[in-house]
Amino acid sequence: MEPAATHAAAVQRLVASYRAIPPSAPVRLAKKTSNLFRARARTNAPGLDVSGLGGVIAVDPVAMTADLGGMCTYEDLVAATLPHGLAPLVVPQLKTITLGGAVTGLGIESTSFRNGLPHESVLEMDILTGAGEVVTAAPGGEHDDLYRGFPNSYGTLGYATRLRIELEPVEPFVALRHVRFRTLEALVETMDRVVRERVHDGEPVDYVDGVVFSATEAYLTLGRRTDEPGPVSDYTGMDIYYRSLQHDGTEPRRDRLTIHDYLWRWDTDWFWCSRAFGAQNPALRRVWPRRWRRSSVYWKLVALDQRWSVADRLEARKGRPPRERVVQDVEVPVEECAAFLHWFLREVPIEPVWLCPLRVREDGPAHPEPGSQPWPLYPLRTGQTYVNVGFWSTVPATPGQPGATNRLIEREVTARHGHKSLYSDAYYERDEFDRLYGGEAFATLKERYDPSSRLLDLYSKAVQRR
Repeated sequence: MEPAATHAAAVQRLVASYRAIPPSAPVRLAKKTSNLFRARARTNAPGLDVSGLGGVIAVDPVAMTADLGGMCTYEDLVAATLPHGLAPLVVPQLKTITLGGAVTGLGIESTSFRNGLPHESVLEMDILTGAGEVVTAAPGGEHDDLYRGFPNSYGTLGYATRLRIELEPVEPFVALRHVRFRTLEALVETMDRVVRERVHDGEPVDYVDGVVFSATEAYLTLGRRTDEPGPVSDYTGMDIYYRSLQHDGTEPRRDRLTIHDYLWRWDTDWFWCSRAFGAQNPALRRVWPRRWRRSSVYWKLVALDQRWSVADRLEARKGRPPRERVVQDVEVPVEECAAFLHWFLREVPIEPVWLCPLRVREDGPAHPEPGSQPWPLYPLRTGQTYVNVGFWSTVPATPGQPGATNRLIEREVTARHGHKSLYSDAYYERDEFDRLYGGEAFATLKERYDPSSRLLDLYSKAVQRR
């Protein structure tokens, strides 16, 4: 069967499974993987049949577009586009993130300073709405409101069944410069300039991210697309990518990766989180199968820990309190970034910390007005540089205060005019949440596309139940 026919049959099964769920029953996707860290209620209710929605429907190398199912992973999409010398404009770091998930949930990577977030390169998408209808949402079309409101809705308005996205040319290799900074102010100042000028020390910059190990040891990694042949590094074996950044010199440390290995450089060790499972211990790493060094395996280990409270039981045997999970990505304006990092390093015992600059696309399909907030449920402003700060670990829990550290971070981010992604635990009160995440716009969309409230509302789905 042709990919288009396979996809059409899959959409029919999805719609049929949706209509078979009783109105009083919860609606969920029947999927084997997830990159969410929010607590989810357990249910034995049948899930939506998404089989057949995980494929690439077509790649058009001339138009530089791809059509794909909503459950297609970036791993599969990249495998289909790289042979054409093309890649999605933004490739989130983890292989099993799906296109539909990255658009309804958000995603980011080192191209975001020039390409924005994944939803900003979507040309159109078919969405199964809460009303049980499949509609096509595109900028300027009948469902333009859903096109703009779908990002950051997390399945509360519907599920993407098909997306058409822009692609961009890539070269076979990425040349890297790891630039060390001994003050956070110097790092942020350089990052801000690179984002605006897209050059550093006379060399073009196509990719930017950074890692903060401490207030006096931080790095920007500047990537340049190249077709120049030469040796490349391999961080899928014994060497660990984030450790390769570190050096004491005043000159950048240089490195080279294939474009494939660059796109997935963080997946092998889930950034640095694989150390929690011993996967960075040389003795264990030698016997840890290479095919199991990937984020999807580590996530399953985390899921088992959450289910059986393994880590908390071990802490209790040592006479220590349980641990609070602090797994978050936040965006703060670049002007606030250094101050936020100093606060974070002083108040929260987590290191390293990941940095990734981003700007809302001004030349994308949505054609935003200067200074506008074109995506109402995650209202970043055009013309403003933000810095994503990612931190993923646990801290000692505060007795009697569930989520104390997460709440502290939420208050600080809000005070610095930032936003927090909703893939993990959130503790906002309803009024503040609606103010930060487009509550009025969401209510209007909900009334049009899910009038019977078959799907959860955004606050109910995103905020930690207490």
